[in-house]
Amino acid sequence: MGRRSVSASCVMADCCPGDVSAATGGKREQFGSRFLNDPARVFQHNAWDNVEWSEEQEAAAERKVRENSAQRVPPEKQVEYEINAHEYWNDFYKIHENGFFKDRHWLFTEFPELIPCQNQSNVKDLPLKDIDHEIMEHRGSKDGLGLIVSNTQQHKTTSHNLDHKEQKKYPIDEATQQLEHMNINTNNFPGSSATYRILEVGCGVGNTVFPILHTNNDPGLFVYCCDFSTTAVDLVRTNSEYDSSRCFAFVHDLCDEDKNYPVPRESLDIIILIFVLSSIVPDKMQNAISRLSCLLKPGGMILLRDYGRYDMAQLRFKTGRCLSENFYVRGDGTRVYFFTQDELDTLFTTAGLEKIQNMVDHRLQVNRGKQLTMYRVWIQCKYRKPFSPNTS
Repeated sequence: MGRRSVSASCVMADCCPGDVSAATGGKREQFGSRFLNDPARVFQHNAWDNVEWSEEQEAAAERKVRENSAQRVPPEKQVEYEINAHEYWNDFYKIHENGFFKDRHWLFTEFPELIPCQNQSNVKDLPLKDIDHEIMEHRGSKDGLGLIVSNTQQHKTTSHNLDHKEQKKYPIDEATQQLEHMNINTNNFPGSSATYRILEVGCGVGNTVFPILHTNNDPGLFVYCCDFSTTAVDLVRTNSEYDSSRCFAFVHDLCDEDKNYPVPRESLDIIILIFVLSSIVPDKMQNAISRLSCLLKPGGMILLRDYGRYDMAQLRFKTGRCLSENFYVRGDGTRVYFFTQDELDTLFTTAGLEKIQNMVDHRLQVNRGKQLTMYRVWIQCKYRKPFSPNTS
């Protein structure tokens, strides 16, 4: 990840023609597009966009990573973290429930594909200026599919919906088991009559799903959401805004190759991966992406945002927390990987997808009270399934 990765020209070159950048003369809109031109003004705002790193800063980050990865977690402990991964995420959500993450309204700025062109007139005004990206170094769920949840308005439900009390009584595992026995090769699957289908992997408590449902009121929309954590999915399903006529939440392990998704092949328009791919073992990432690729319609897209190499979260790890190169375990047992653009490009293109966007977002966040600066590094990708009939 060199300096050119974070330059404005690189951001511009990787943006697709229909993306927000095209409407702003090549400059990617992002919460006011604040660019730090005068270092003396660094504490005038909470965050600055596309901040270039000096060669010295990047070299210092590289040294820090070498230091904190010199001592690896013992193999037996690594096996334990893998076997008990679901327990660590369940514990996380039992502690934090739905109070840890903000609703991700910024998604519609970064990923306008979530609001198809024919639905642009349905988009409500969104409070973008005060909403940051994933500031915490935690991500909500390990490997699942999830919906976006908005806590600003309660959705009306149909007579087919479960009410709030009934949802709490309805075991998630039982619902998932019933779905597994469905013949998903027919039209008998949730959302089978929808004209636009979105799946989020790693939904957490719904901070992506509910904003989507609230913002996109297309009657043909159906959103699927799943998560590795049964506790997280339970929180989604028991949320007063959960509308089973427009979405379906289920428990799923992204790495489980023996368990089918509740939708047929080539049935999805969009798959969302927000800070979730980084939470699984690197060796399992390719198979996970390849399986998801099979679910996309020709022309369908995977939208990803995740941790980039040398993000502040990576540099803050202490010695002895490194599992393998650029892969770490947090104090609560959850894990995180830090990507390069090339690594993600290989994962997606190997799965038969074509690049629409692959860019680094260098963001400088500041704590004005403590006069601290925090450099965040995220990678944002959009990869599309080709229309060619020869594409697998």
